Amino acid sequence: MILLVSVSARMLAELARREGHDVVAFDRFGDLDLQRLCPSVSLLRDLGGDGGMEALVDAADGHPARALVYGAGLENRPDLVERLAAGRALLGCSPRTLHRVRDPAVLAASLRSAGFAYPVTLAAADAPLRADRAARRWLRKPLRGGGGRGVRAWRGGRLPDGVVVQERIAGLPCSVAAVADGSAAVVLGLSEQLAGRRALGARGFTWCGNLAPPRLPAAERRALAGQAEAMCAHLAAAFGLRGLFGVDLVWDGDTAWVLEVNPRPTASLEVLDEVHGVRPFSAHVDACAGRLPPRPTAAVGAAGKAVVWATRDVRVPDTRDWPARGIRDVPHPGERISAGRPICTLVATGRTPDVVLADLEARAGALRARLHEAVEVDGVA
Repeated sequence: MILLVSVSARMLAELARREGHDVVAFDRFGDLDLQRLCPSVSLLRDLGGDGGMEALVDAADGHPARALVYGAGLENRPDLVERLAAGRALLGCSPRTLHRVRDPAVLAASLRSAGFAYPVTLAAADAPLRADRAARRWLRKPLRGGGGRGVRAWRGGRLPDGVVVQERIAGLPCSVAAVADGSAAVVLGLSEQLAGRRALGARGFTWCGNLAPPRLPAAERRALAGQAEAMCAHLAAAFGLRGLFGVDLVWDGDTAWVLEVNPRPTASLEVLDEVHGVRPFSAHVDACAGRLPPRPTAAVGAAGKAVVWATRDVRVPDTRDWPARGIRDVPHPGERISAGRPICTLVATGRTPDVVLADLEARAGALRARLHEAVEVDGVA
């Protein structure tokens, strides 16, 4: 049995069960569809609290599973990964790799030495009190963040420890998902990242989904794919990446600018599985044993996922039929969700990424409207 530990484990569990793997999941939410997939324990439902990753690891640590796959939230905590991996086969990057690849200074030096583009990135102590707005635009980012949380424009001023400022690159936010064996990598696919889309209830730089393939002209897609392959090959060799990993980047029409590396399974995998048929969970397990998959086939059609965010407090109705309607990360019937929290995830396929995005946003709008109507009827404030 494989132990899955992540902020949200539903996608990993779904991919694993679809591919025939026996898993148990520990995550924050304990969504309805996760509980239907495999044995699971959640912070909110089973452990009686809303603690951090330490509480989740405390609960998972005693499980007898002999292998470990970690997801979002643990790439920033190599100390917790080391705890979980004690006595288990670690299917993923080592704590030492996490330390190095999540360090912006180490990552920047490695990428630039190999000729790849990385934005100017400054630690809090090195950032000027007044930003040179005529020369560059800047973003303030948590050093150990994720999902766009805490990212905002920066125009100067003192910064606390634990944040960096990074040059803001104009272009299309994208991500590449790949799998590595510790020295070489195979790219599984490219996707466009959705962030801050009001139609999905998101604000600012908050991540809210992926589209595959990215909405780019064919020639630019090919150029981006070529740079992504070279970039992932370098990262795998330079950092000893093992298993699934992702690279967040901005495509400016000519160059892929790396923003960060996510050394664990990434959210785009279920989208890429739809268009490339990549069997990502099995690819992860095999790569950790030294077996890389063949290069995926060309994309067939388009696919996407969209996280729907609550813009006001809502209480969900009977959700037991939601999975059959293409809804994932399903809250339990009657669950109350506060403004600013994710409600669920929508998935869709279509002929083009534009068609897929239009479908996702229309469905998100209809869902949020129904939930708001229910709030008004029930008198939930």
